[in-house]
Amino acid sequence: MSQIIRRIGASPAARGSAGGGNCPDIFELADGNFAVIGTDCTEQLDGELPADASRADYERIVVITRETLLRAKVDIPEA
Repeated sequence: MSQIIRRIGASPAARGSAGGGNCPDIFELADGNFAVIGTDCTEQLDGELPADASRADYERIVVITRETLLRAKVDIPEA
């Protein structure tokens, strides 16, 4: 399993989370991949996937807020 290198984007506190107990977040991993903390919406969205999209049984559809992704944009590497 890979190791978390850094947070991508603003921390939950910087986005206005008072408690920080259940906030979406994005992290860059040592292997170059990204880890996302979000709400598991697999059951609700699985049937909504376009015909050319699929997921493996071990994959989940995770939702994060628009603000989380937009604030992360500046930290996402170009290549």
